[in-house]
Amino acid sequence: MSTPLVPARPARVSLAVRDSGTMLRRNLLHARRYPSLTLNLLLTPIMLLLLFVYIFGDTMSAGIGGGGGAGRSVYIAYIVPGLLLMTIGSTTIGTAVSVSNDMTEGIIARFRTMAIHRGSVIIGHVIGSVLQSIISVVLVGAVAVAIGFRSTDATVLEWLAAFGLLVLFATALTWIAVGMGLVSPNAEAAGNNAMPLILLPLLSSAFVPVDAMPGWFQPIAEYQPFTPAIETLRGLLLGTEIGNNGWLAVVWCLGLAVLGYFWSTSKFNDDPK
Repeated sequence: MSTPLVPARPARVSLAVRDSGTMLRRNLLHARRYPSLTLNLLLTPIMLLLLFVYIFGDTMSAGIGGGGGAGRSVYIAYIVPGLLLMTIGSTTIGTAVSVSNDMTEGIIARFRTMAIHRGSVIIGHVIGSVLQSIISVVLVGAVAVAIGFRSTDATVLEWLAAFGLLVLFATALTWIAVGMGLVSPNAEAAGNNAMPLILLPLLSSAFVPVDAMPGWFQPIAEYQPFTPAIETLRGLLLGTEIGNNGWLAVVWCLGLAVLGYFWSTSKFNDDPK
């Protein structure tokens, strides 16, 4: 009796890469054809940047050592790293919504009947979201530079390290967002479930130092993924002390990425009810 032919491992890898590329193009086309969600999410960090710089900048800079005419420029430098990471959180909300739409509109059921690599659908979402996150970060960074942000002391190596941290952080949050989209019954619920990804930066050291917060609130700001990532990015771009925040940020990113990966793949591989 003959046994069914099983594709060799190189062939399976080639199939996975090809199908993931196809799904990536599909997601990028969706983002290009329906840009309103991405633009709305991108406007949040830009509006916060302009609000905190031009409305609260002179006042809040007093709490971080600024003062006089230099207060606003000092505060721009302080908040930009946090807003770059908030931009990533905002972008991944769109990923949760997109994944939920795929799950509820029937396209995933159709994909399951086709001869495509099973994990390529999720991989396409993840890679597409990371690319969108980095593009969004570049746009927010350009606005920050236009209103006065400067990083004159950072070396090429520090810029590369900062870019690597942003990509790693975007990957981690994207996997979490994919899981949120998979467990949500509809797109609205997915957006609501992913809201902590944009609320957590507001509870971190993005806008004021942790030491300036009330004592009971400091653990909330300190023991979460955004604060060590913000302090690491701030140290790389502005030359401030990084301390233990560097390895804490990497551990948070790797932990969230692994958790999100296994959560997402487990939910996606569940047979539909």
